[in-house]
Amino acid sequence: MINSKQKAIVKKDVQGIIANKRYFYMLLLLPLLFSVILPSVFVLIALLTPTSSNDFQKLLTILPNQSQGDLGVVIVQTIFNSVLPMFFLMIPIMTATVMAASSFVGEKEKNTLETLFYSPLSVKQIFQAKVYSSFVVSFGITLASFVIMLVVVQLEVFLLRSTLLSLSISWAYILLLLVPAITLVSITLIVKGSAKSQTMEEAQQRSGFLIMPLVLFMVGQFTGLFLISSWALLIAGVVLFGVAIALLQGSMQSFTYEMLLK
Repeated sequence: MINSKQKAIVKKDVQGIIANKRYFYMLLLLPLLFSVILPSVFVLIALLTPTSSNDFQKLLTILPNQSQGDLGVVIVQTIFNSVLPMFFLMIPIMTATVMAASSFVGEKEKNTLETLFYSPLSVKQIFQAKVYSSFVVSFGITLASFVIMLVVVQLEVFLLRSTLLSLSISWAYILLLLVPAITLVSITLIVKGSAKSQTMEEAQQRSGFLIMPLVLFMVGQFTGLFLISSWALLIAGVVLFGVAIALLQGSMQSFTYEMLLK
């Protein structure tokens, strides 16, 4: 847990990101793309495309066998539970990148880094507070994005087909394990990297290797090479969560004032 002095840093960082229109709009637009626009495109294409079209039939061949019913709804159901999670996991990475990259870089740009040195907090406590502030905002935005995505998709399906989608257990593993773990890993690495960076763009470049695995998974999903099972998500979530905790502890122990002054 964090103390009251660390909470003051968290509050200041959250207020700072809201006051900075550039960062704030980025935090709003990225989740909007992956939780509203892309899911809506998938739903509308699947439900409004004639089932006899060649593209529709090709899509059916790469999906696993499903129970009988409205083919459009079957495809939306599969996409929602098997494909959209990979897009959804982009949200915590990208929001965490914006928050974490602006942490120490923002202090340097505003010339307030020295003020932190004079606070009654150790450098490890400062690092912890920076990670926590980024985590709270990123995780909160991700959960809100899921609720919005769920409402929008269900509403579209109901209006077009008078039915609702059922949620896979995979979403529980994603929200309770993978999202917190990915968020924590992203933030820890980028906050630590931002201490050495002079600009936000330089700090954000470090997030590229976090996004690439998800891009590869998305390609695999769409080409039909594989569909990730619930058990695979559970195992990945547990492993990644352990990695996130170990990474945070290791980064806190190795973080020094000298890293901030470089």
